Amino acid sequence: MVRHASLFSQLIAFFDRNKFKKLVMKHQAERYSKGFQSWGQFVSMLFCQVAQAKSLREISGGLACCMGKLRHLGISEAPSKSTLSYANKKRPWQMFQDLFYETLDFCRKASPGRHKFRFKNKLLSLDSTTISLCLSLFPWAEFRRTKGAVKLHLLLDHDGYLPSYAYISNGRKHDATYAKRFPLAPGSIVTMDRGYNDYKLFAYWTAQKIFFVTRLKENADYDVVSKRPVPQKGNITTDETIRFKGHYAQKNCSHHLRRVAVWDSENQREIVLLTNHHGFGTTTISAIYKDRWQIELFFKAIKQNLRIKTFVGTSENALYIQIWTALIAMLLIKFLQLKSTFSWSLSNLVAFLRWNLFSYKDLWEWINKPFEVLPETPLPLQMELPFKGFSK
Repeated sequence: MVRHASLFSQLIAFFDRNKFKKLVMKHQAERYSKGFQSWGQFVSMLFCQVAQAKSLREISGGLACCMGKLRHLGISEAPSKSTLSYANKKRPWQMFQDLFYETLDFCRKASPGRHKFRFKNKLLSLDSTTISLCLSLFPWAEFRRTKGAVKLHLLLDHDGYLPSYAYISNGRKHDATYAKRFPLAPGSIVTMDRGYNDYKLFAYWTAQKIFFVTRLKENADYDVVSKRPVPQKGNITTDETIRFKGHYAQKNCSHHLRRVAVWDSENQREIVLLTNHHGFGTTTISAIYKDRWQIELFFKAIKQNLRIKTFVGTSENALYIQIWTALIAMLLIKFLQLKSTFSWSLSNLVAFLRWNLFSYKDLWEWINKPFEVLPETPLPLQMELPFKGFSK
């Protein structure tokens, strides 16, 4: 007897259909549609991510072979390749962007995380990753003379390591030009690599009472205002208050900042950090920057486990829809990982979900005991017929 829908149906059930309809009306996504609804488009693209479908043919065929299990997803039939291609090309990607933030609110409320540090400030990492594209297939994404690309700029919340803000650019401008777009509350701490090194940005954040921890440029020209004692034990070599010397550097950032040098014994090099937080200990500053590595792991995970490097459409709109759907799928996977009592690695969880996507199991029982919960059978077992043997 079947008591539960498929695992994919239970994943889809996390999304509020009424809120989804409001997003469709807000963006007028179905203004000229003739049958194929935006919900079916979203289910198809989420299937593309979780099942790792490589093409429109695999999405359409993968859903078509599970026809008896689609009614629990809220769709009556699998879309054809041309129907899904047209929807991805014409329907606004901004609706999927809003759906991402709706899903983020749900994940935060259902599983509020907490970063591992003692301070109560919100800790965030800021970085970007380049998604390379074939220029002949994506001529609108010209990055260099012979190369196409887009950039995914991301703000990672260390409370659960969930992406809290994302922005997709064409990759031509410097990363620091997009940093002011990211919503940062006063008192929050943002850590990033040298790609966001900009004196005007440092001054802006300091004036807004936003703290940052980053790497100091090697050619930075500064004066030492004062020195602080460093711990006798540990890898901290320098703790100084500095101010920039150059005319334009002083004009763009006249604040006193803090320079902390850390010895990296593993790679035998010195890492010089820059921050505007003068209250934390040097080991805390060093640990904050070290935890920035989590955003690198996030980019690695989303590229290895979801469809964000190869695309099922070549238009700008279709590419944006696929990236936002990948971010939505990552939120769901991270949410399941946080709620589970089983020690899942992210790659194993994605693989096991893909293998069991249309099996009938209780999601929460399976996510906690993946090797103990047996699938439910939707059909009665075949009646065993007596065997009389071969006639002579």
